[in-house]
Amino acid sequence: MPKIVAKKEVRGSRRRQAERASRVAMFGRDSRTGEFATGQERFGSVMEAAERSGLLSEKSSRIAGRVSPALVEQAKKRTGIEADTDLIEFALANLALEDTFAETFRDARGKVDAELKLGF
Repeated sequence: MPKIVAKKEVRGSRRRQAERASRVAMFGRDSRTGEFATGQERFGSVMEAAERSGLLSEKSSRIAGRVSPALVEQAKKRTGIEADTDLIEFALANLALEDTFAETFRDARGKVDAELKLGF
């Protein structure tokens, strides 16, 4: 189980918490505040999505590299993840599951079929 820094528990019913977690998992932002989810919520939603996608089924690959200690420290603070392995797995899962809606939407701009009947 990944090591997560303990955070204050959010008050409210379990149902509301589950609904909020669902919104965060789908959009990466809290629909009430518009802020990106951070810490344990985001970690949980990303890793659950990676698991559902089959990205975490086999762990036989190894990765190594040199990075700035300040970068690692800031990433751990922001996510609440303590273990280096969990941090790397989370970062890779984020990239693998990245939402390309904005790019796809931008690429489709101005490309409406001339035969499309808009009703007016």
